[in-house]
Amino acid sequence: MRNTKFNFSYLLFLALVSAMGGFLFGYDWVVIGGAKPFYELFFDITSQPTLQGWAMSSALIGCILGAVISGVVADKFGRKLPLIFSAALFTISAFGTGYVDSFTPFIIYRLIGGLGIGMASTLSPMYIAEIAPAKYRGQFVAINQLTLVIGILAAQVANFFIAEAIPDSSTPEMILASWNGQTGWRWMFWAELIPAILFFVLMFIVPKSPRFLVKINESETAKNVLAKIGGEAYAQEELNSIKLTLEESGQAKVNIADLKSAKIKPILVIGIVLAIFQQWCGINIIFNYAEEIFTAAGYSVGDMLFNIVITGSVNLIFTLIAMRTVDSWGRRKLMLLGSIGLGVVYLILGGAYFFQFTGWPVLLLVITAIAIYAMSLAPITWVVLSEIFPNKIRGVAMSIATFSLWVASFILTFTFPILNDALGASGTFWVYSAICVAGFLFIRSKLPETKGKSLEEIEMEFTKDK
Repeated sequence: MRNTKFNFSYLLFLALVSAMGGFLFGYDWVVIGGAKPFYELFFDITSQPTLQGWAMSSALIGCILGAVISGVVADKFGRKLPLIFSAALFTISAFGTGYVDSFTPFIIYRLIGGLGIGMASTLSPMYIAEIAPAKYRGQFVAINQLTLVIGILAAQVANFFIAEAIPDSSTPEMILASWNGQTGWRWMFWAELIPAILFFVLMFIVPKSPRFLVKINESETAKNVLAKIGGEAYAQEELNSIKLTLEESGQAKVNIADLKSAKIKPILVIGIVLAIFQQWCGINIIFNYAEEIFTAAGYSVGDMLFNIVITGSVNLIFTLIAMRTVDSWGRRKLMLLGSIGLGVVYLILGGAYFFQFTGWPVLLLVITAIAIYAMSLAPITWVVLSEIFPNKIRGVAMSIATFSLWVASFILTFTFPILNDALGASGTFWVYSAICVAGFLFIRSKLPETKGKSLEEIEMEFTKDK
């Protein structure tokens, strides 16, 4: 396989199409942050913190449900059909969220969008990991994170250009009566319709995952897909390897006992902890509560929208750096650098808030934190999760890890206003700093390096002598 000539154009097409789930995940997840100052006025919830929090976090309930069902449907129907379904959910949510005139339907459509996010966040990286050659798997799985980041940036840019200029002297009543308050926030959500419909159509073109095809006894079809990726010799070698691991693990239906076995449980624990840590490291607070973060640093609403675009651009640049380093530096090193780097930056950022620094010093620290996260924990966590679980239980295990991630995300989003109120911005970021140090110690102790190994080699390494 050392001299295999891969069909990179075909691989890139498959990765980009399936990674559109990541793009929509990013857009749907962040678009609400820019629309927040306007829909809160429209729905008259500016003086109701509970409803404000529910509007911001409701999609996470859908994410949790999507993560739960994605494992079951992935093992029963494969990765392709559920991704098509998630594309349909994104389309429905994008239209409905911008169309409604009352708060309850708004929440319902956000829940539907969250369901799509939960499914896509599990299935897109899983599909890419199963079609990508071992040598390049990190870079290809990181494409999902790249499209996610592009989706985030697209939402930030769309919000910035859709919103009309807001004079500093504007009152809430003036903003509500403006185009932004009545119509602009709707177009922020409707802009998602274009990529959502494109994702839905293109997913019909891509093949099913070769590893799923072998699992359902369609080995010849799997071999054809693999041959198109790397030729006949590569296809036969991969097919033999996939069959071997499935035979060793058995073809029976996955049950709870499998997940609790001495071989599987330690791997599942690593996946769950890494998924939780990716959220509790605290970076998503900057995206979800950008208005609070930047206004606390002395910026206006108009400045806030521009600053969000800056942070999104940095996010994109450093995700590209991660794609260049994931298969050379390795997963473990990048995870270690990211966790300790964020711990240090949060320590300083907390100090900046404590001593009441405002303006560019805070913006610079926020950008630094996003840069570190973008080239480490953000993409690498998804790479690791997509490759450490054995073939037999990959769908269910990935679902459990993603479920844990979204529960952690909900807790993070829900607790930020509470922590911010009790500890202030400084104390809150110091808490996140401590979590990052704990994550560093866990990764150093428990996570082995997986770069350059096939999924089957990783499975054998993780499960041997347990």
